[in-house]
Amino acid sequence: MASVERGFSMERAADAFEPVSEMLDSGRCEPLKAAVHGVLLVTVSVCAAYNAAAWIKRRQPHLAINAIIYSAAALWERCHIAHHLAACPPVEAKAQPQDDLSDAA
Repeated sequence: MASVERGFSMERAADAFEPVSEMLDSGRCEPLKAAVHGVLLVTVSVCAAYNAAAWIKRRQPHLAINAIIYSAAALWERCHIAHHLAACPPVEAKAQPQDDLSDAA
């Protein structure tokens, strides 16, 4: 009986994971993915700034290493954001109604 319940629960878990799995496909939910990387970009940028400032004040080698690593992570996240935004489908411009002013007096 326990194996039947476990199989049912695994099937429900697989069904619940399907929308997330589809979101992870290339070309789907790209603005959301870019936003997640944007949050990470802000976070690692703050960490890089803090470690750089702390290194300037205290000159401890680990702070310089941390600043370099966090700066590299910021560049990495920037590349991810650009990648996700480039994968977004182009936005179609709405046609603007043109007024015919030839008979205006």
